[in-house]
Amino acid sequence: MDSSEHGSPVISPGVAIGGTLPPGLTEEEAEEIQVELTKVDDEIQTLRQVLMAKERHAAELKRRLGISPLTEIKQNITKGWHDVQCSNAYLTASATLEDIGRSDAYKRTQETLSQAGQMTSAAFSTVGSAIRNRFGEMRNSPSFKTFEDKVENMKYKVMGRSNGESDHSPTSNNAPF
Repeated sequence: MDSSEHGSPVISPGVAIGGTLPPGLTEEEAEEIQVELTKVDDEIQTLRQVLMAKERHAAELKRRLGISPLTEIKQNITKGWHDVQCSNAYLTASATLEDIGRSDAYKRTQETLSQAGQMTSAAFSTVGSAIRNRFGEMRNSPSFKTFEDKVENMKYKVMGRSNGESDHSPTSNNAPF
């Protein structure tokens, strides 16, 4: 096989790619290097062909065994996670986090944040109760009752009498709103 079969440029012996020899290289050395390069290119091409044949054979064997690409991905992920868990970086980080979890500063911070959360929850509960009580007081106030009566009267005037209502004011019905 010569290099022209593989798409490699054919260079005539004694001539470098630029047409001149590199400094310090004789024509005879250039020819030897060129022959060696051609052999290496041929070997690379042969290895590529062998590799492709081996990959096809491996794919066929996997297919016959029922190993799907998804199964391979799962196995790769499992192996990768196992490798991560066994790595020095992971083990060091894990040990550091355990040390931090056992430290007094972490425990004090955790307790403080827990207490702050409880206090915040209690404060929101108190604020909610206060707002609910204030709305209750406001609804029972004379001004709100007056406003409610005006809205009822306006509704009565806009809607008119219907369904055999009597001539008395709608506020005497004690309707909630």
